[in-house]
Formats: sequence, structure tokens, C-alpha cells
Amino acid sequence: MAIQRNLLIGGLRLTLQSWPAFVWTYVLNLGLSVLLTLPLRFQMQAITANSLASQRLIGGFDLGTLGGVIGKLSEGPGPATSTSFFSIPAYFILYFFLVPGTLVCYQTGSSARLFPLLESGFTYFWRFVRITLITVLVAGLVMAGLLQLQNLWSDHLDKLQQSRGVFFLGLAGYLVVGLFAAFLRVYFDLVEVYTVQLAQQPQLEGAAHKPGRERQIRRAFKPAWQALRCNFLRTYLSFVLLTIAGLVALIFSARVAEHSLAQAHVWPIFLSIQLGLFLMLFTRFWQRGAETILALDNPLPVPVEPVRAPIFNLDEPTPAPFQSEGAEDTSGTGESEFSI
Repeated sequence: MAIQRNLLIGGLRLTLQSWPAFVWTYVLNLGLSVLLTLPLRFQMQAITANSLASQRLIGGFDLGTLGGVIGKLSEGPGPATSTSFFSIPAYFILYFFLVPGTLVCYQTGSSARLFPLLESGFTYFWRFVRITLITVLVAGLVMAGLLQLQNLWSDHLDKLQQSRGVFFLGLAGYLVVGLFAAFLRVYFDLVEVYTVQLAQQPQLEGAAHKPGRERQIRRAFKPAWQALRCNFLRTYLSFVLLTIAGLVALIFSARVAEHSLAQAHVWPIFLSIQLGLFLMLFTRFWQRGAETILALDNPLPVPVEPVRAPIFNLDEPTPAPFQSEGAEDTSGTGESEFSI
């Protein structure tokens, strides 16, 4: 019977052992965010530097003035709006390079330095692109149907007398949609984990091995489903618990930053928000570690090389048995010396 380890403890251990992968992901995300928001900074500086209303932002903090600045930015195309079109593709390219490398480090215990991460990401790049496209297609169709049902449920509740019970019923509908979205996220995370595990298996030679077999991501869907079905409760609860922990950390840091808006310096707000994002990203890597533990406890079946029987050619004569020199030939019609 396979050993079933604790997902939270095992996932935390994997995350801490491969901590450079998490740190590099945070640093590159932060650098990408700073790079893509520089045009926005220059545009806002050009608007606020030559305005009397800018004193309401410099000397204090006025949400109305800030809203007016944002409205000014959205009046027409500019450097800030042009960079927004590149932010999402840049993030996904970074994702396709770093996440596969992190999963390889989790499963093999290899070094989590930057260049090995990027090298592994280059190896699995197109496989993760295909998994993401399938995820978006399936999750989009399923979630569109669930949101449509939620809208019908909300319309039904609007016809009832407004009360606290009706409010909680409406909230329960959104909760069901969110929990189902978490289920889809867990499943496709496991597909990615098993895709990496599939490539780590020894490949067979000869007729039993098909070229590119380790690149067939469809072979990871069934084992991912089986592992999730057999370990659904503990896997799903671990994922939801870590998601809630990350959201709580982000909300808490946002509240601290909100109460720091009137300060003369900006760096406490920046540090508070970055701490929340740091903890939220850490819980996401923790989830990846827990899913890797599940996949390692429920591995793919190891392929076995088929045994080939020896082939005999019946047309060739059977070789005569070995006889030493001087031995008499007893295979003919002559009598054996031991004949009676």
C-alpha cells in the first residue's frame, strides 16, 4: 500500500527546500510590474506636476483627485494604455518558464537556481501552453454555465422579500461557483504536475516506444483525475485552506496600507502591499508543493520493457552436439559399447 503523506507539511517542506524558485518568481514579477508601470508613472507625473490640484495629492491624499487623474488617463491612447496590452502576454511567458522549472525541482530535488529553472521551462514551454489553452477552454465553458445559473438564482431571489436569509442565499450561490472554480484549478494543476512526471519516466526502446510519447499531455489527464478522485477531500481542503490564507494575508496588508495613506512617506504603503503579495505568492507555491506530494504518492505506472522470446529458424539444421577428438561416433548404425 502506498504511503500517503500529509499534503500541507510535505508541500511546505518542498517549498522551503526549493526556496530560490519562489524568490526568483517574486523578483521577476516585481521587476516586470515596475517595468510595465513606468509609462504610467511618467504620464501621471506629467499631469500632476503642473496642476494646482496636485497639491491635494502631494500634501495629503484625496480619492476624488486621484479618480480625476485616472479618468484623464483613460481619455485617449497613450504610453500607459499601450503597455497594458503587453502586460498579460509578458506575465504568461514568465509563467510558462518558471512554473515548469519549479515543478521539476519539486519532483527531482534538483537545483532551483535561475538558469536551471529557465532551462526546464524552455523544455516544457509548449506543453504548458497547450495545457493552459485546454484549461481556458474547459473552465470558460463550465464557468459560463455556472454563472448563468447564478444569474437565474439571483433573479429568483430578487423577487422574494428582502431579508438577511435572502442575502445569505445569494452569497451561497457565489460561494458554490467559487468552490467549483477551485476544483477546476486543482485538477489542471495536477495535470501539469503529472505532465512533468511523465517526462521524468525512463523511455523504452524498440517497438514499444513511440517517438514523442513523453510529450503527449493527454496521458496526464487520466492519472490526475484518478489521484484527485481517490484523495479528493484532503487535496481539495488543503487547496482551499491555502487559498484563504493567501487572500487573508493580501486583504490584511491592503487594510494596513489604507490606514497609511495619510503618511508623508510612500514606502510603508509599498512594503505593506508587497508583503501581502509575497505571502499570497508563497501560498500558491505551497499549493504546488502539496500537489506534487500527492503525485509522488500516486505515481504513474512505470513502463516495463516487454520480454522478447528467441526466434528459431526451422530451415537451418540443428548443430551436432560437441564431441572431443578421438571419441567414437555412436550416432550411426554401429552398436554402442554399452549395448546389451
